[in-house]
Amino acid sequence: MRSEVYKSSDKDIDRFREFLVDRLGRERYEVWFGGVRFELRSLVLTVFAPDQFTLDRLRNRFRLEIQQAAAHVVKPGVEVSFNIDDSLEPTRTASSFPTVHPKAMAQDSPSEPELMTTGDEAPRVPSLSKRPTLSSFVVGDHNRVAVTAATTMLRKVGTISPLLVYGPPGCGKTHLLRAIQLAARQKRGVVRAIYLSADQFTTYFLEALRGSGLPSFRRKYRDVHLLLIDNVQFFSGKRATMVELQHTMDELSRQGRQLVLAADRPPSQMSELGPELIARMSGGVVCGMEHADFRTRLTILHQLTQERKLSVPSGVLEMLAEQMRGDVRQLQGAMNRLNLTSEALGCPVTRELAEATLADVFSTMHRAVGLTDISKAVCGLFGLEPCELKSERRTQKITQPRMLAMWLARKYTRAAYSEIGDFFGNRAHSTVISAQQKVDGWVSAGSSIRLGRSVCQVSDAIRQIESQLQTG
Repeated sequence: MRSEVYKSSDKDIDRFREFLVDRLGRERYEVWFGGVRFELRSLVLTVFAPDQFTLDRLRNRFRLEIQQAAAHVVKPGVEVSFNIDDSLEPTRTASSFPTVHPKAMAQDSPSEPELMTTGDEAPRVPSLSKRPTLSSFVVGDHNRVAVTAATTMLRKVGTISPLLVYGPPGCGKTHLLRAIQLAARQKRGVVRAIYLSADQFTTYFLEALRGSGLPSFRRKYRDVHLLLIDNVQFFSGKRATMVELQHTMDELSRQGRQLVLAADRPPSQMSELGPELIARMSGGVVCGMEHADFRTRLTILHQLTQERKLSVPSGVLEMLAEQMRGDVRQLQGAMNRLNLTSEALGCPVTRELAEATLADVFSTMHRAVGLTDISKAVCGLFGLEPCELKSERRTQKITQPRMLAMWLARKYTRAAYSEIGDFFGNRAHSTVISAQQKVDGWVSAGSSIRLGRSVCQVSDAIRQIESQLQTG
């Protein structure tokens, strides 16, 4: 039976916007949605933001309101997705922001700053809509191989295909893909270079199946010089889309065209995609990326201050680089927040201001890791249930992850051997000591461990678990 196809119109988008204005208020709506574009296709609403900072805020703060508005205007069950549109410019109007006029403050009796909304001046809000380039990509040990592979591929597009980069969220995969796209478009002979996420590929494919036509879909994504697909792990479970992607990859390969993919883990750990896709994704060059190290984070912060003409002491930048480990987007968000606070209060950026402004961020970055956190992260990687780590089962599938969990518990918590043993199924403290020694030996010897249907190095598994513990 043919599924229902919802026909959207501009009036639907207008009604959707009106609902959001009613729900959020005009000023709040203009601040966060003034530079945003909405697209309604079938029963999928896509929210296009001008930059990653805005996109993350919309997704984290307003997802519920967006879903409620979509359900009200169209029908319940509308799927909401988020994406970046580089062509958008933030359209924050002057009246959308309160301009802060701090009163003269005596040392002994500080008074509250007076908030006045005026129409003649708005705080400078740094825009992140500037298109990423390879020259702006900060290279370090954590991404050097991937960047080298990208630049090598660009010298002769189609010779290294597919190129797949993988790593945790916020390590720069999307930046690298968009930079590759921009660099390719500037080359002679590369006419069409298309970037999209796995979610978008799936949405457009399903629309084509439901009525817009498969031939035009296939022409668009197979008749290209360069196709870049982000977050390919999200193809998991979408069987028809995976078959279409497989045929697309085969056609691009036959024509000698270039495919670039990004994922949160290597192909060998995406068994849910099936052996055919995994084999194709592994057939070119696979490069890992990790979170930026201290030196790279500091370089990125200096770059941000130069781009936005901000005056931030080196000591403050070093503190931020030390405290904020992990997602580079968090560095951008911290700089935005610090800059706005400095302008609102009319005072320079100091270490004290940074510590006060970003106290909640710092506390999150250094949250205490507990035994439950470790159990959850290990089970997430190995596809287990927490109760299995505590069970009496002694199969390799259970015992190796359990030993890893015990090893991580000794590294990240102050729990005694006996406490760790009790947590993981009332085991003796000698069992925990043995597990710690065994994992140390695995790491020193570069041993491998089974991960689902695939195998990876123990050190790689530990890095992935630690990344999950960092980000929560």
